[in-house]
Amino acid sequence: MPHLVSLGTIIRLFSCFIMAAILTPIIRSIALRVGAVDNPNARRINKYPMPSMGGLAIYIPFMIGMWFLFRPAIPTAYLMTLTLSSAIVIFTGIIDDIFELKPWQKSIGIVLAAIIFALGSEVRLAFIKVPFIGIIHFGWWAIPLTILWIFAITNAINLIDGLDGLATGLSIISLTTIGITAFFFLPPDSTYVQIAIFLLVASAAGFIPYNFYPAKIYLGDTGALFLGFMLAILSLNGLKNTTVISLITPLLILGVPITDTIYAIVRRSSNHKSILSPDKMHLHHRLLSLGFTHRGAVMLIYALAMIFSFIALLYRYAYGVGLVLLTIGLLIGVEIFVELIGITGDKFQPLMYLFKFGGNKAFRDKEIAKRKKRKQDKKKHQK
Repeated sequence: MPHLVSLGTIIRLFSCFIMAAILTPIIRSIALRVGAVDNPNARRINKYPMPSMGGLAIYIPFMIGMWFLFRPAIPTAYLMTLTLSSAIVIFTGIIDDIFELKPWQKSIGIVLAAIIFALGSEVRLAFIKVPFIGIIHFGWWAIPLTILWIFAITNAINLIDGLDGLATGLSIISLTTIGITAFFFLPPDSTYVQIAIFLLVASAAGFIPYNFYPAKIYLGDTGALFLGFMLAILSLNGLKNTTVISLITPLLILGVPITDTIYAIVRRSSNHKSILSPDKMHLHHRLLSLGFTHRGAVMLIYALAMIFSFIALLYRYAYGVGLVLLTIGLLIGVEIFVELIGITGDKFQPLMYLFKFGGNKAFRDKEIAKRKKRKQDKKKHQK
């Protein structure tokens, strides 16, 4: 089994980086020929037709690395399961990039891939160790929870893929943090997990120069779904024999797309809309509406992802009261940020409401008057 920091490993990883860089213009030409193109519309940022399906330029070098460059280090059962499940995700993405599937149709592909991985691998959310309580076994819930985890993370990455280089860069940052965590906290027999992580980082790094603003090719659903799926299953590898902290760590590492997805659900639900209905209130949309340039918005979101990743690493060393205070501070900080930039929409801003109610006498008097009027109207209706 090759050592992760050996010269041979570095050369193999660099080879995948070069392969991705060479393949990307080729995939771009193929995308244009087969009609895998994102045309401008009310929701999209691009003003001109843009070839998509760029995820193939990440997927192919990654699979070559897994099957040929690092084959002796990868367990056969794991490799077969990963290959089959990821192929389904890639196929779903290609079909969507060419013909544009409906959300439920894409969901079928993701769920099928998640089922195959959950059943074919031993990587599952089987139990959790909770401080002061002990071990909680999920029993037969392990497989449904694993499928839900994969489905949620895959969609989170897909939803945030709205600016040039955004999903690719966030994936590189998240994967690198997961890889560092795996290097220090996974047992020695899990080297293959670290290899898979850094193979994906190398392949994505070869693609991002073509994908960063101004992009020459998009990830498309081919790439966004694949990166999301891989992030989900590679983060799951760190949840074997899981504790509360090891469960929270990947959630924090993927904090930006997860936060954006959660607030999209809250926002749409509060407006009585389907949680699958598209809108232009995602994080990147709000930053652009606040005056950020395309490149500036992407760089800010990268910075947020790095902050989440740093906090995720801190969690590994925080205990007791420090852990509780870190969590409370993080949750309050995230809530204030998303409310200030308007991700939550106008109908769901509880912290801003509390701050205005406590610090603005005119606003407080107005709200108290509204409450009194509502009570009076209610009494009239009851009579």
